[in-house]
Amino acid sequence: MVRAGGRSARLCSIPTGLLLLLPLLPATLPVEAACGSGAVVFNFGDSNSDTGGLTAGLGIVLPQEEGRVFFRRSSGRLCDGRLVIDFLCESLNTSYLSPYMEPLGADFSNGANFAVAGSCTRPADVPFSLAVQVRQFLRFKLRSLELVAQGAEDLIDAEGFRNAIYTIDIGQNDLADAFSANLSYVQVVQRVPSVIHEIKQAIENLYDNGGKIFWVHNTGPLGCLPQKLALPRKHDSSLDPYGCLISFNNAAKEFNAQLSALCDKLNSELKNATIVYTDIYSIKYDLIANHTAYGFETALMACCGYGGPPYNFNQSIECGAFGSRVCPLGSKHISWDGVHYAEAANAIVASKILTTKYSKPNLAFDYSCTA
Repeated sequence: MVRAGGRSARLCSIPTGLLLLLPLLPATLPVEAACGSGAVVFNFGDSNSDTGGLTAGLGIVLPQEEGRVFFRRSSGRLCDGRLVIDFLCESLNTSYLSPYMEPLGADFSNGANFAVAGSCTRPADVPFSLAVQVRQFLRFKLRSLELVAQGAEDLIDAEGFRNAIYTIDIGQNDLADAFSANLSYVQVVQRVPSVIHEIKQAIENLYDNGGKIFWVHNTGPLGCLPQKLALPRKHDSSLDPYGCLISFNNAAKEFNAQLSALCDKLNSELKNATIVYTDIYSIKYDLIANHTAYGFETALMACCGYGGPPYNFNQSIECGAFGSRVCPLGSKHISWDGVHYAEAANAIVASKILTTKYSKPNLAFDYSCTA
């Protein structure tokens, strides 16, 4: 069994190994979108929004535990069920996004998902960095328009590309890799501008090729992940009142501050473009800090893993590996495997996004349908 993605192995550093919950919200989020069935979404990112790119691109078979809640089978997602991007697609009344590299059964009539677990922004020239994902999109667009011109149906036309939502959720692995390289907090933060630059390049490239509506997620509280908390530490003074690593979270906050400034800058510079910055960090940190109010039993312990309390995470026996254990169906954990959130948590995160309260400007996710 291979494990990969944002757990302990990351594509941007070349993986060496591979890497139940009942939903707290309704099976699907309320659909109030004005898009009908014509919404188009192109997604770029890492395992937080990968709907099967890792499995399609590298032939990795995920364990049967993945997807057990909703799909009842491994779905290519590093989660027990749906991801935030899945719930956002539901809110648009459109199908879940097919991975760009999926050769069989893919449906690209409503967009495509270029996200691959483990992806970083840097180095920019390695699979499947953000820059590589954008190049894959450009090829996808060129080929789609060629086929449409030849009379092909059920593909996205020029108008579809022009009115599409371009979602970006990346950066977590860049920070995690820097800490894994035993860099100091100061050294990690010094890397942030180069990561922001790659995101800037990606948005500008997509804009130059017709994109005008961008939905950008900041990164979550890295220091609250069981994977990071399970690392050896001398004492607990490095933890905040909710048990999260202060330095890791501060690095995420610095990344987010620079990403927010970038989105503000691009909004003023890119004519007729809208860049929506969404504060995922605040949503997830609130979920952890007030987990009992949301119906969760534990905030910092993985459902699937090894080692038991307090974190149930062992770098050598990750979720799906021989000897790992999965919490019973119906258990209420925020963390699925120590790195990725469980479906029940993802549902709440998505519902918060859809309120528009955490986005700047405060636009609905279906804004493109009425713009």
